Amino acid sequence: MDEEEPGLRVVHQLRAITVELDLLGAEFAQRNSLHPTDLRALICLLDAARTHTLATPGRLGRQLGLNSAGTTALVDRLERLGHVRRTRDSHDRRRVLLEVDERAVTLGQSFFGPLIADLVTTTRTFSDTELATIERFLLNVHEAVAAQRGVTGGPGAA
Repeated sequence: MDEEEPGLRVVHQLRAITVELDLLGAEFAQRNSLHPTDLRALICLLDAARTHTLATPGRLGRQLGLNSAGTTALVDRLERLGHVRRTRDSHDRRRVLLEVDERAVTLGQSFFGPLIADLVTTTRTFSDTELATIERFLLNVHEAVAAQRGVTGGPGAA
């Protein structure tokens, strides 16, 4: 491909952002005695809460590509650290739900909050039309990456 191709320049920018976010996440995980998978799990659970999606261990395991034993070990570890708690579904007492503890939310906000605030401020420099284009592009990128990884659905998928 031609290195001057605008689409390729965008791909390189996305890759650079991905690397920076990965390094930032690794720094957060290391500072807080977490495994990188722990951080990904917390993000999945926070996204579920944000979209009012019930978070079960099975759903979390599918999102992270973990088997049942790996998911149980992950949830046990997060629970032991006080970041997650298991509750029973009030409609189906057999089902276990996962909730992120408020202390974990506060911990994440103290580290990632300034970056999130900066990014939200940056979005204010774009028109509504430009933001709609950016959102559509990012959704398409997310779908393409998920498809490449062999995952069906996206955030909120069962």
